[in-house]
Amino acid sequence: MCVNFIPVPKRTFSEFFKTLPPNDDWAGEVWEDYAAPIIVSDERSRKALLANFGFLPKKKLPPSKRYNTMNARAETIGIKQSFQDAWHQHQFCLVPMMGFYEPYYEFGSQKAERYLISLVNDEPFAVAGIWRSWNEVDGSLTYSFTQITINANDHPLMNRMHQPGKEKRGLVIVPESDYDAWLECKDAEIARTFLQHLPAELMRAVPMSLSKPAQPATNSLF
Repeated sequence: MCVNFIPVPKRTFSEFFKTLPPNDDWAGEVWEDYAAPIIVSDERSRKALLANFGFLPKKKLPPSKRYNTMNARAETIGIKQSFQDAWHQHQFCLVPMMGFYEPYYEFGSQKAERYLISLVNDEPFAVAGIWRSWNEVDGSLTYSFTQITINANDHPLMNRMHQPGKEKRGLVIVPESDYDAWLECKDAEIARTFLQHLPAELMRAVPMSLSKPAQPATNSLF
């Protein structure tokens, strides 16, 4: 699934998400255990936090343990030990981004092509996730998050990503009109009604250069 994305730049964060960005900076491209901004609910207003991409950061795990917690499956998020407490405690978040990367195999090669998934209007968007806090030894709090994925076998765009024969998965892009309703939802079953795909006609997938991840090609296949 999505393990790499482009976060929204600080200079445009407030314009699109109606809250101040975190004070600290973040990278232009995010991978596992990178810091990225997320948005949470803070007494019926939005608050941005800088959080670790990966619900269980590597530094929090014993040396012999290794878990991939960048994505949480909607089907098991309420029962999987890593995620169930945050889900049932309604710790919902938005992950602002400009686009996310997926592997594409349809050119007949055993090696995947790297594709950037974004909106056709090039505007920022937000993906549904859950978050948690960590008590540090110095008394401070740090934060981490995971993105929620849903089955994409029937989605016209996302079902073309990933290896042939494998289940297709997609991130939940939350419509702007639902931002606050998602963040403030206090019922896990109602929260599931938000876990829908954005229509494919509002999305775009373009091949990318590994050396220039922020420069999409002009020839979209979708």
